[in-house]
Amino acid sequence: MISFLWAESDHHIIGLNGGLPWHLPADMKYFKETTTHQIIMAGRTTYESFKRPLPNRLNTVLTSHDKSEYPNDVVVFNTLDEFLAFAKKFSDKEIFVVGGAKIFAELLPYVDRLYKTVIDHDFEGDTQMPEIDYSQFDLVSTKEGIIDDKNIYPYRFEIFERK
Repeated sequence: MISFLWAESDHHIIGLNGGLPWHLPADMKYFKETTTHQIIMAGRTTYESFKRPLPNRLNTVLTSHDKSEYPNDVVVFNTLDEFLAFAKKFSDKEIFVVGGAKIFAELLPYVDRLYKTVIDHDFEGDTQMPEIDYSQFDLVSTKEGIIDDKNIYPYRFEIFERK
């Protein structure tokens, strides 16, 4: 199963200068809890924003760059077809696609589940989430985030499943 996991603010903003435009520890905790002991897939820029392979996950990257540029424990795909063949072998597992925008756009026809953190705030950004036709998905879960001194923006966690 291929799932998307991302956070977006107003105007579908998901990034700024190769990183996140906000600091929201509750979303980072949600990301970690959801993806630990799972397979994650990122594009090159998103992977590089991690600074290192994320621990306790199988890290995979879709990139046109040479595979030798990555640590041996990172699985690198140079084409979408290579990744889809890999995903088919792991159809009993949930593979979390974690960005960026280009990867989300390429994999949109194949995604089964969406884990979306909605941040109700207008941030400056240079990267937007590609348009998703939500009529193809059912909202199966919504959980309001708790605003506190560390999580100062209104937010909620939503999960959608393809119809």
